[in-house]
Amino acid sequence: MLDVEAIHTYYGDSHVLHGVSLRVGAGEAVAVLGRNGAGKTTAIRSIAGFTPPRAGRVVFEGEAIERWPAYRIARRGLAVVPQGRRIFAPLSVRENLLLGARAQGFTLERIYALFPRLREREEQSGGTLSGGEQQMLAIGRALLTNSRLILLDEPSEGLAPLIVREIGRILLALKAERLSLLLVEQNYHLALRVADRVYVMSKGQIVWEGTPAGLEADEEVKRRYLGVA
Repeated sequence: MLDVEAIHTYYGDSHVLHGVSLRVGAGEAVAVLGRNGAGKTTAIRSIAGFTPPRAGRVVFEGEAIERWPAYRIARRGLAVVPQGRRIFAPLSVRENLLLGARAQGFTLERIYALFPRLREREEQSGGTLSGGEQQMLAIGRALLTNSRLILLDEPSEGLAPLIVREIGRILLALKAERLSLLLVEQNYHLALRVADRVYVMSKGQIVWEGTPAGLEADEEVKRRYLGVA
């Protein structure tokens, strides 16, 4: 579904991504792990068209999209759950959800079934929700675009362990529906719980790729790049 081929991305003169390549198959959940500053968010931004790469290719369902504007990439079927949630604070939960909704697949009722708390707070403004509820809202908003690939940038960031487990449950439910997921995370255990395959990033490069079981067995990679004992 997605092939990222040796992309190089810059912020001004700062060279951030150095030949990053990764892929996501149809119905596959893929995680990208790494410490702060490894380049994970920049990879998401490059794929989604927010910070286009200067070199390399991003191919989505057989079509090169690395020079497309972000709105066109979104219309093509790729949605982002951004770091920091980026919900519209003055709008109600319902209004946030329906902003980018498209027909077919996920409906408002299905989102409320996945996230009962959002139904309870349907008329509340997004800015009054807790961090966990805002993350649920951001995921629900992306799902209602009925995109074929969802990019999730640090969905567990700043959340209590109980809410992180709930987010993990939702991601596993989406995976069971064969929705393609690219999950950028620092939460090692959440990522390995959800992913079919894992990439590890360091200093703007992919330094390891394989299965969750393979990563669990590789003590050197976990210690050196992830700080996991």
